[in-house]
Amino acid sequence: MLKILIVEDDPMVAQINSQFIEKIDPQASVEIAQNVTEAMAVLEEKEIGLLLLDIYMPEENGLNFLKYVREQGYKVDAILITAASDVDDIQTAFRYGAVDYLIKPFEFERFKKSLLKYKQGQNFFNENRNLKQADIDAELLSKKIIEHEMDLKLPKGVTKETLHMLIEKMNDFEKNEFSTDDISKAVNISRVSVRKYLKFLTDIDVLEESLTYGIGRPIYFYKFKEDNLKYLKAYME
Repeated sequence: MLKILIVEDDPMVAQINSQFIEKIDPQASVEIAQNVTEAMAVLEEKEIGLLLLDIYMPEENGLNFLKYVREQGYKVDAILITAASDVDDIQTAFRYGAVDYLIKPFEFERFKKSLLKYKQGQNFFNENRNLKQADIDAELLSKKIIEHEMDLKLPKGVTKETLHMLIEKMNDFEKNEFSTDDISKAVNISRVSVRKYLKFLTDIDVLEESLTYGIGRPIYFYKFKEDNLKYLKAYME
């Protein structure tokens, strides 16, 4: 059973993450701490296997807390869930042993993928007392090869023809941001349908997504990452 500690100073965000966990793994045990002081108290009293850790918190930087956890020898893994997108912060997180890094705002499916991947890894280690090189290669290396090189299927309702058309229109924006409405008008396809394609391209890192809060509903903006079109190749062959 996963034993998770959410370290997040925003109660609403912490509750949403807790609900996500329950939806993915109803058997998981979840604790919530609003600052590092509370988090340390939980670690001292309870057995925790995974931290879902924010970086920006009032009392202490989450990365400093993760460093302290490592120095104290706690056998706990960490997934960073934060708005911090600075390269130095991301590299530091992985140097301190983070197993994944999610930048807010993120989609539920990305959160689900992260948690299930972690759970699968834990099951692998729990089921084996001793490992051979072949075991490690089969568990860690082959998955990456499969994920990136096998002939992958497009999501339901997404077609190669429409993808090609959308990619051409995105090229017109060059390095400028565009919205769902911009693409919908350019290709004369409904916003609902376009959103499905944009989500898919974001998930495979062909698009960079950002969220802007203005008057009315929040608006998602995208930037086309032409260099990452290679990630689409396996889906189109």
